[in-house]
Amino acid sequence: MRISITNKQRIHDVLLSDLQRRLFKQYNERTDKFNPSDEDYDVQQTLLVDSVLHCETLNDVNDVVCNNQDLFDDYDSVNVFTLEGTMNYIFKLLR
Repeated sequence: MRISITNKQRIHDVLLSDLQRRLFKQYNERTDKFNPSDEDYDVQQTLLVDSVLHCETLNDVNDVVCNNQDLFDDYDSVNVFTLEGTMNYIFKLLR
């Protein structure tokens, strides 16, 4: 399902904002076991922005969510990895 031009920018904004928030939270909770650097964080941010801005369809959004599944650690996010779950996740972000 293609995302209309009028909605695309808003969906990109809320998706990017939420995923960046989750990535930042994960980065701040890091341990010395994995020892990620600031450069790792910057690379992840760049890849995230690039992948979100290339989302043209709901399936593309689902791919981005599935490729970043490690950012979804709470129980409520379990269903977000299906196409229907991704759609509901986006609707929740747009509220």
